[in-house]
Amino acid sequence: MTSSTIAPPWALDARQAVQAIRSGRLKAVDYVTALLARADTYSSLHAFISLEMESAIAAASRIDALTGNERARYPLAGLPIAVKANINVKGTRTCAGTPALAGFVAPTTAPTVTRLVEAGAIVLGKTNMHELAVGITSTNLAAHAGPVRNPYDRSKIPGGSSGGTAAALAARIVPAGLGTDTGGSTRIPAALTGTAGLRPSVGNGGAERRYRNEHDVVPISHTRDTVGPMARTAADLAFIDGIATGDTALPAIELARLRIGLPRDCWRQLDSAVEAIAHTARERLEQAGVTFVDVELTEIMSICERISLPIAFAELGDDVPAWLVANGAPVQTLGALAERIASPDVRRIYEATLAGTYAEAYPHAIQVLRPELQRRYASIFDTAGLDALLFPTTPLPAVDIDDIEGSAVVTIGNGEPIDEMAAYLRHTDPASVAGIPGLSIPAGLTPSGLPVGIEIDGPLGGDRRLLAIGIAFESVLGALPPPF
Repeated sequence: MTSSTIAPPWALDARQAVQAIRSGRLKAVDYVTALLARADTYSSLHAFISLEMESAIAAASRIDALTGNERARYPLAGLPIAVKANINVKGTRTCAGTPALAGFVAPTTAPTVTRLVEAGAIVLGKTNMHELAVGITSTNLAAHAGPVRNPYDRSKIPGGSSGGTAAALAARIVPAGLGTDTGGSTRIPAALTGTAGLRPSVGNGGAERRYRNEHDVVPISHTRDTVGPMARTAADLAFIDGIATGDTALPAIELARLRIGLPRDCWRQLDSAVEAIAHTARERLEQAGVTFVDVELTEIMSICERISLPIAFAELGDDVPAWLVANGAPVQTLGALAERIASPDVRRIYEATLAGTYAEAYPHAIQVLRPELQRRYASIFDTAGLDALLFPTTPLPAVDIDDIEGSAVVTIGNGEPIDEMAAYLRHTDPASVAGIPGLSIPAGLTPSGLPVGIEIDGPLGGDRRLLAIGIAFESVLGALPPPF
């Protein structure tokens, strides 16, 4: 079989693409060239801030020059990936979507990227994002970035802050990529674009942190930040995660043996279309043998509401300047960075941090309340004998882009108006604050054609089992049609 018989190459998932390249059925150069052409065709999505055309084609040429036996040594041979613009890749711009860093070229490469590239992956480009990752819409108002548009409806947000990677995946520009997640930034855009996103275990850092990339990612919060893989399926996430971490084993999953918690708090106050799709997904999984158990997260969500912002934005005040200095950035202080922020919603948060708004609440939040939150999560899994928790990733589908503020006020169903960021973080934030792993996979399309995601959260350190459950669930729920 020749490369011309694989059509169209952009439709291949990550595992299919690697298999085709390693077997010689598809030339890596042909594949990269096709994806670069697709990126140009759909440039109006603003998924990418920069494309690494020359280096990507050169890397693909090196893969093609290898013998078949040599290519077989590279588990990701010729796989193009997208990397969020706040993650260092040496020689490329790490701008984090903000004007003060627009021309900044990274001096290092993040360890996760290094592991993927050493396995044969090719960085196709750096993806657009919510400015400085402080938001969930990816409506970036910096002149060099622009608002990322949802491939399923270009008037809608793709979610954030890793919206560029998600949009590139949904548009079939790349088969896999990396985002970052502080409160939901891999999972929210995955849910809104019909793709899959993993927030890996973080715990209390140290050995509990699954992905280590200190000083190689523009930060928000060292307690909460993590790099996370993004793809179109849980199976591809497991593939990428295995290479990134060296942990490739996947446990066997029998649906009839799974015991899954349904947090009541995350199944209330939903958009009607989200509610219908989520309940259908639950019914199909139940018919496939999954046992569901109602659980209560009221106290967990209450604690999270009290400590989420103090932890994230108090740490931002120290972590961002440390990154600027460590990387030799063109600005060296938080104030200098904040002065040039383009998006009003992000600027307000930086101004609050500079004013010390969250400083007083931080010690109690990090020393007392967060450990209590973690204990409560562990107790829920242990006491009820749960394999995971299941709920809609977001309480509403994608909403219209607000290109004035960067985010807006929304309503869910007939409820009261709520801040857009708070609405989308409602379900994803608690696990993020606790440091446990979370996975979002597609669940269906609304009547208007917008994707809805369903999230599966697991106990600390249970990432591979969580991915295996996701693979089993997507075999029941099926894949979404591409947007075009």
